[in-house]
Formats: sequence, structure tokens, C-alpha cells
Amino acid sequence: MSKINIAIDGHSGCGKSSTAKAVAKALGYKFIDTGAMYRAITLYFLEHDIDITDEQAVKAALENISIDFQHNPESQKNETFLNEQNVEEEIRGMRVTHKVSNVAALKQVRVAMVAQQQAMGKEKGVVMDGRDIGSVVFPDAELKVFMTASTEVRAKRRQLELREKGQEVALDEIIKNLEERDRIDSTREEGPLLKVADAVAVDTSEMKFEDQVQKVLNLAQQKIEA
Repeated sequence: MSKINIAIDGHSGCGKSSTAKAVAKALGYKFIDTGAMYRAITLYFLEHDIDITDEQAVKAALENISIDFQHNPESQKNETFLNEQNVEEEIRGMRVTHKVSNVAALKQVRVAMVAQQQAMGKEKGVVMDGRDIGSVVFPDAELKVFMTASTEVRAKRRQLELREKGQEVALDEIIKNLEERDRIDSTREEGPLLKVADAVAVDTSEMKFEDQVQKVLNLAQQKIEA
């Protein structure tokens, strides 16, 4: 059976990554969390006090960054490694969340990451989620999905996710962060968040997680069998 590439784009907190992981697992495909890649860069910039307005400093920092994903047999999850260090927990905190959209908007950062992402998808059989996968990274992906959900639903999901990790964050702070990230993601010059014409829109506001996964799997199966 021929393999396809699946691009899942959409707003922050609408369940893209969780859905992409489940779809990849069901199909036996590789899952690439592009958000984790940008979060890892953001963490590096924060820890090394990189001034993101200094192009030379950003260029030099990018040359020292290596990002990899490794499967953890205990958690059965792919975890993010920055320069051979497991940073999966650190990159999910609000410290990184507050800064990641600004870092991801930098042209040098996007060019570097898009090149890596495109290389990962050359052999097909990849499920990748982000903001510009269908428009920039995989414009020729056989299946493109654009996921969204209301801001309040996304904020409640993110709050629950953080709570499960022992972090208590007020709902209004999360809503404010999501709205600001939406604004930056949608208006940036490099790879802005947008729904391409051939993407299938999936609003997850009223959907159970299992239903949104099945929706994407059904769409994928149609493309695989076509």
C-alpha cells in the first residue's frame, strides 16, 4: 500500500499534535511535532540569552542547535532532544509558551526548520503538524487538514494539560496567551498560519478526541486508497 504525507495545520491548542500522534500510530507512520522544534529553539534562546532582534546572534545560535526525536519505551511517546538533552518537560512550560511565537516568526529560524522538516518527509509516511505545513513545508501533501476550535475550548484544554503536569495557570492568562499567539501566527511574514484552498477544515470544539482522530483517519484512508 502506498504511503502519503499528512499535513495538519491549525490554531494553538486545538488538538493538532495529539491528533497527529494518534493518526501516525494508527497508520504506522512517523509523527513530527514541528511545534516542539520551535519550542526547543526558544528554550535554547532563553537559556543562552539570545537577542532575537540580533540577526548575527540568531544565526550563530542556530548553528549550535541540534534537534532530534527519540521514542521513550516507558511512556510510549516521542520525546524532544535539544543537543542530546531530553527537554520534553521544559519546552511545554509557560516560560517557553510565552515566547515561542515570536521566535517562530523569525525568518532565519523558519528557513532552518523548514529545510529539516522537508527532509524528514521525503520518504513519505509522515504526519506533521504545525502552522505552515500544508502551505510551505508540504505544499504537495496528499492530505491537508486545518484544525480549529473556539478560544475558550482551547484554553480549557491547555489548562487541563498543564494541570496534569503539576502546573496551575489561570484560565484568563491562557486565553490571553492563545489570542496573542493567534495574532502573531496569523500576521507574521514567514509561513503565517492560514488555511490553504485544498485543506479540509475540522472544527474540534464539540468533538471528542477519538472522533477527531477517526475523522482524519477516514480522510487519510480515502487518499491512500485513491
